Amino acid sequence: MTDERGLGLTSGVLPQGLPGTMKVNARGHLEIGGVDTVKLAKRYKTPLYVFDEALIRQRCREYRTAFEKNYPKFSIAYAGKAFMTMAMVRIVEEEGLYLDVVSGGELYTALKAQFPPERIFFNGNNKSPDEIEMALRSGVGRIIVDSFDELDLIESMAGDLKDEKGNARRVPILLRVTPGVEAHTHHYIQTGREDSKFGFSIGAGSAMAAVMRVLASDRFDLKGIHCHIGSQLFDFEPFAITVKKMLDFRREVYRSTGYILHEVNFGGGLAAKYTEHDNPPSVGEFIQALTSKVVDVCRSTDMPLPHIAVEPGRSIIAEAGTTLYTVGTVKHIPGVRTYIAVDGGMTDNPRYALYQADYRALVANKATVPAEVHYAVAGKCCESGDMLIMDAVLPPVKPGDILAVLTTGAYCYSMASNYNRIPRPAAILVNGGVSEVIVERETYDDLVRKDRIPARLLAKKSVVLSYH
Repeated sequence: MTDERGLGLTSGVLPQGLPGTMKVNARGHLEIGGVDTVKLAKRYKTPLYVFDEALIRQRCREYRTAFEKNYPKFSIAYAGKAFMTMAMVRIVEEEGLYLDVVSGGELYTALKAQFPPERIFFNGNNKSPDEIEMALRSGVGRIIVDSFDELDLIESMAGDLKDEKGNARRVPILLRVTPGVEAHTHHYIQTGREDSKFGFSIGAGSAMAAVMRVLASDRFDLKGIHCHIGSQLFDFEPFAITVKKMLDFRREVYRSTGYILHEVNFGGGLAAKYTEHDNPPSVGEFIQALTSKVVDVCRSTDMPLPHIAVEPGRSIIAEAGTTLYTVGTVKHIPGVRTYIAVDGGMTDNPRYALYQADYRALVANKATVPAEVHYAVAGKCCESGDMLIMDAVLPPVKPGDILAVLTTGAYCYSMASNYNRIPRPAAILVNGGVSEVIVERETYDDLVRKDRIPARLLAKKSVVLSYH
């Protein structure tokens, strides 16, 4: 069976390869973390983000184990942009990972959650003076610098920094470079191409110029280089090319200056399994291939092994997230398709509207009923593009059913909006039969809390128009 985009669909009871602790319980309901999702929907209402804590921790440990088996010097920094709350930050801290943040808001969240600042990488292509000041004052482990203007700004703001002994403190930085690699993914999430808003170009020479600029200053402690070529990548070939280009540039810097860049951060990008059609490499396979390539290139060029860093986000959190919805209407258009409309949509998951992202779904309260009917799953926004899935094969659906959309942990909550003045959903963590709120559901009061009406608008009488 094939949908209109050529993706394979399975007709049966459940999608194959359910992630984490997800299973069907004795009542025929979908269960996550030992908790019945139908009961979750009733208790917390819908839409509802549900996160499998055991799977989050498992993914973190898979990265650590893979590096420990394959490479001596490494850091793993969870990419907070994929999904960040204070509870998520605490899990990352407990699992011994570093944290990659890309804004003052993410940095503030991390610090409020008592994440050690020395384990924070501060990324981003246009950091404001206030954000840089926050990073400098908190003592983040690395500022990943993206432009010459940012170098100038940091240098001008770092003059008063002192270490514990009262000596001038240099700012530890990485330079973000663009290796000019075309990653095989959606255009919007390719970030390592030559034509990119991110970083210093290796090919155009600005990366070497940035190195020279930094080495000429006494305000910087240049630790190494950073790149990120894209997201949702299945093929290791772009990574292999990237490793070669990054390490060749590292060797070029050494030959030109005698300075060894001790750290190389390769960013993130490993894909997650969104549909049965997807077959991403395992964390272990990816890290083994990455580290082997690093070792081979360093040996062939007679350069010392660098400290490696990676920044996984999607591959840690995506499959750990599931969104529950309540079906409101079923609308059959003869000869066209049948729509089911749910009580969420692009406000809690804009990824179909942005990227035409694929998802798989099941009916949580009918998990043992054969899936044989094709539906288009629509959201409730006043927008034709508000779709979640164009062709979902499900059991017969009726209003009141609970629809579970899988693999929504990454870039759903973090990209959610209040379009159409719709409150954002709650998020809960499930583990060992227990559910806990980690983000409260927004209310209508929250929607108007920051609104202000100028007094002159309240003073004027309204004009009532009559219609005949």
